Amino acid sequence: NSLRQPKPSVWVEVLATVLTTTCPLCFAGLILLFYLILYMFLAGMFSFCIYGLLLTLSPYTPTYRDRVSPPGVMIRPYLHGFTIAFNVSEPSTWTPYVNSMHHFLQAYDDNIQEEKNIECPAGQYFVQDGAESKEKKACQFKRSQLQNCSGIEDPTFGYSTGQPCILLKMNRIIGYRPGYGTPVSVNCAIQKGNESALKSVDFYPGNGTFDLMYYPYYGKLTHVNYTSPLVALHFTDVKKNDFVPIQCRLNGEGIVNNVTNDRFLGRIIFTLSIGM
Repeated sequence: NSLRQPKPSVWVEVLATVLTTTCPLCFAGLILLFYLILYMFLAGMFSFCIYGLLLTLSPYTPTYRDRVSPPGVMIRPYLHGFTIAFNVSEPSTWTPYVNSMHHFLQAYDDNIQEEKNIECPAGQYFVQDGAESKEKKACQFKRSQLQNCSGIEDPTFGYSTGQPCILLKMNRIIGYRPGYGTPVSVNCAIQKGNESALKSVDFYPGNGTFDLMYYPYYGKLTHVNYTSPLVALHFTDVKKNDFVPIQCRLNGEGIVNNVTNDRFLGRIIFTLSIGM
């Protein structure tokens, strides 16, 4: 047979030539249709892969927690960075700090805690078994436990007398049990400079510890009424009319507080400037 069948590539070239000469819009439409189908296929495949991945993850507990760092630390009030500066004789300079404290502590009001949360035995972890999706109970942390820093007896939290209160809390980590059975405590000292600039700090509640009963934390989906425990720092004798850098550390088993390039891991550094 002297006649040979044209190769498929030849037919494609012929078809392309015919379409481009007789119907350019038809050729362009076929190209657009090809890419439309291609990208729809890729998008569908990507969506299927993401869906399959999500099926393996729990909405209640992180899957990979082997490299979770020890907790970081934050303070309240937090308005304009980590310098708390005010003048006792000028209420307008410390009123924003007081308002911020009252707003933050609303969830800790005694009546709200008694209504939503339960009393727990102190000194031991509050471990709750059952399904991951089951709602967990939360232990009461009442505002009155902060005593002189509760804002109940002194609504100005000591700012009106130059003896300010600062609240310290650990960041939440699901399933974390700080201290390995021993409560984590807090201590504060001058970060750099003359140590006599900070002569006295009172800690509330008790001796400034995070009780074990508030741990572990089970996540916001199931631990809906959980309020993080606090330690109040009452700076009763700080050098006035100067900038005083202060470092407060967490202390306990498994706590890391000496990483130089992370000022929030297990510690917090802030500055007090109290004018008279």
